[in-house]
Amino acid sequence: MNEEEIKEPMNEEELPDTEPTVSSENGTEEPAKEEVQEEKKGKSFFSKKNNKEKQKIEELEAQIEKLNAEKVELNDRFLRLYSEFDNYKKRVNKEKLDLIATASEKVILSVLPIMDDFERAIAANEKVDDINAIKEGFVLIYNKMQQMLTRHNVKEIEAVGQEFNTDLHEAVTHFPVEKEEDKGKVIDVTEKGYKLSDKVIRYAKVVVGQ
Repeated sequence: MNEEEIKEPMNEEELPDTEPTVSSENGTEEPAKEEVQEEKKGKSFFSKKNNKEKQKIEELEAQIEKLNAEKVELNDRFLRLYSEFDNYKKRVNKEKLDLIATASEKVILSVLPIMDDFERAIAANEKVDDINAIKEGFVLIYNKMQQMLTRHNVKEIEAVGQEFNTDLHEAVTHFPVEKEEDKGKVIDVTEKGYKLSDKVIRYAKVVVGQ
């Protein structure tokens, strides 16, 4: 046997990098069936992944569109509510101004008849020599004035003999008293106080015993 005919086996590194093939009927070589199936599986995997990503993107876009529509609706609703509230505030402010401007109208209308009585009394007093008639006229006008105040829920604050109360009284001076029980109490009134319903509109100016 010649040395040329004896060949050493090739190492694995020297083996040609060839893919296993399968001969077809027409003599051409085709990739092995297993590789074809693996390639199809790879394509199928990436195809499913792309479809999922596409579906997720479509869902996100639909959600964004929905949120934008809700934002527009809420913004429109807010603008309408703000406009209604602004109109309401303007109307209430106008009503308050009108109320302040005309709040004293009823009282003034009630006082005017008393003013008429005073004018008639003054005119009558120039021709009347009877002092008692003049006194009676003043008493009648005073009583009419008190009735008018009562109709408007104006009440006089009780003071004389009452314990001094800073919520109702204003002390103008203190005066020594003989009785111990009169100390800290109102012994005189220099100016009457009045309440409108339960609100003090003028404090009673009083003298307090000490």
